[in-house]
Amino acid sequence: MNRICAAAIAAASLLSTPLMTQAENPFYTPFATEHGTPPFSRINDSQWEAAIDRGIELAKADINAITMQRSRPDFDNTIVALENAGAELDRVLNVFYPLLSANSTDAMMEIAVGVSQKLSDYSTSVILNEELWKRVKEVYDNRALFDLSPEDQMLLQKTYDSFALAGADLKGEDREKYRALSAELSALTTAFGQNVLRELNTYEIWLGADDLAGLPESSVEAAAEAAAAKGRKGEYLFTLDQPVYMAFMKYSSRPDLREKMYSLYTSRNTKGEYSNLDNIRRISELRLEIARLLGAKSYADHSLRRTMAKNPEAVYELLDKLRDAYRPALDAEMAELTEFASKFEGKPVQINPWDYSYYSNKLKAAKYSFDEEALRPYFELGNVVNGVFGLATKLYGLNFTPNEKVEVYHPDVKAYDVTDANGRFLGVLYTDFFPRASKRPGAWMTGFKDQFVDENGKDSRPHVSIVMNFTKPTADKPSLLTPYEVETFLHEFGHALHGLLADSKYKSLSGTSVYRDFVELPSQFNENYLTEKEFLDGFARHYQTGEAIPQELVDRLLRSMQYGAAYSCMRQLGFGYLDMAWHTITEPVSDAKAFEAKALEKVRIFPVDAEGTMISPQFSHIFSGGYAAGYYSYKWAEVLDADAFAFFKEHGIFDKATADNFRRNILMRGGTENPAELYRRFRGKDADIDALLIRDGIKQPQEAHVARPQKD
Repeated sequence: MNRICAAAIAAASLLSTPLMTQAENPFYTPFATEHGTPPFSRINDSQWEAAIDRGIELAKADINAITMQRSRPDFDNTIVALENAGAELDRVLNVFYPLLSANSTDAMMEIAVGVSQKLSDYSTSVILNEELWKRVKEVYDNRALFDLSPEDQMLLQKTYDSFALAGADLKGEDREKYRALSAELSALTTAFGQNVLRELNTYEIWLGADDLAGLPESSVEAAAEAAAAKGRKGEYLFTLDQPVYMAFMKYSSRPDLREKMYSLYTSRNTKGEYSNLDNIRRISELRLEIARLLGAKSYADHSLRRTMAKNPEAVYELLDKLRDAYRPALDAEMAELTEFASKFEGKPVQINPWDYSYYSNKLKAAKYSFDEEALRPYFELGNVVNGVFGLATKLYGLNFTPNEKVEVYHPDVKAYDVTDANGRFLGVLYTDFFPRASKRPGAWMTGFKDQFVDENGKDSRPHVSIVMNFTKPTADKPSLLTPYEVETFLHEFGHALHGLLADSKYKSLSGTSVYRDFVELPSQFNENYLTEKEFLDGFARHYQTGEAIPQELVDRLLRSMQYGAAYSCMRQLGFGYLDMAWHTITEPVSDAKAFEAKALEKVRIFPVDAEGTMISPQFSHIFSGGYAAGYYSYKWAEVLDADAFAFFKEHGIFDKATADNFRRNILMRGGTENPAELYRRFRGKDADIDALLIRDGIKQPQEAHVARPQKD
């Protein structure tokens, strides 16, 4: 019996002796469901760990089959085989982790902690498998001998880099040290995210009727219903869920309560059982140790190698350029806001962090006759769904048909079949809109299955999910969204389109599997449509009267968004600087509070802050969400999206040829080519910051430098 056959038999034996029978555990057989979607009702918490354990063992067998074969390494028997290895493990994790974020249980959280070590050990064992690395390196060193397509070349480069940049060349003690560091890092990032979710769910702020001054009817109704659900009629329950918190900070006329809410929100995870202070220090230290082990002076130097930016210097160049461009506008904004607030209150006012949303909203109402609440009636969720889906219909010919045969994981969730203009099935889209205790805060797109071409040449289509935390309906009103929530929907839907329109051979290059500083382009591009009347006329109608949203309101919305552009930009830059600070350290951090304050000094907006407040302990993006040394990418992609939409504006925002160009070169290609090349092919030039400055009202069009197309 040859060695590869022995490995195959070993893998088959795993199927015959699982920890649970195949009939009991749905992950032990292919999903016999509509489009092969997960059978959520058949999955219970007791099955996860057994399915993950089985997936790991099958994945190890796949790796053994590659390393034990006697044939000389080539692209198919090594690189493609490695791409396909661990498919069963991926199938389990692609259901587990989306549910852990969107519909978690205490048991799942415990399982996540328990399996993080196993998954880290498996991942490290692959990277540090010397025989596997030798095969990958031999294929890479002899790549000129193979007839590889551009996509094949990208897969080879990505595979090689995934080993080379993760310690494959480490020897002896260094290999074992890498294993230990990676395992500890995995456990701590998991613990960080769980602490954020668990502490958020502990907050209940009970207020009486005298505490509601300034709050809109929608907020009061929701708080009354939340209190009644707890058996306390006549009281009002507020939480720190994002839509609840944001509305309170914007409308409450009680500065003491605004400060209380702000202090609670921004001091989360700084003390007590769910403190992340030790976690952030140790996570950053572990990342530094790993980077040094791999020959880089900092984690950012290490992690930015496979990005458009390439290095920390390019990131800081962008952040500094934007800071310098927006700082004068910010100073003017804050001076105007301070003067307005002082006149409004009839006494000198210092704008504190908990005052900004309140007074800026008042100023918008006075200056532009703009009240965000006045737009809610035009953004009933059902109509917004039709409008956002309709955008993809107009641009790309897509259709979205509800499919009740596709099982969902929660009653709030809906599933849709997505087809193109010719009726070809493109994928499944799940939508999940409302907050609940089992869902983490924020908004995101994820997938239960990626697109790829299987071994039989069949195009296996994706299952994509978009998850938000929108304003919930009440007994008297449907869900009415703020413009910010509509913008969030457009954003996540852009990510979804990137996944649904994927047309790649390999799943690791499919859809959103692109450079981190390119991944936000499709999502942020979509946001531009929020202020386009031509788009809004298709769905934005008053939920009671049917009246189309007036042009005047749209103009006010645009002006009001430009008003706060400098503040919003500086706030985002602050997150970027803080992220880079944590990941360019060359020595461990001892005082996280002082370290954060120093990192944010160059983009400080307010002279003082509430005692005990910090960003880092809740900064899930960088400490548990995959954006370490990558938060700058939102601004990087914003430069791209403004430049791309300016191109659409030149030809018409629904211009079919331009949309086809964007779909063909951006949305379909995933990570199959260098993103800089893809963007140049779409736009005809590199992007610069001028379109962003014009969109935000920082520059007038005539002031902007017109960039010439770049030549390679």
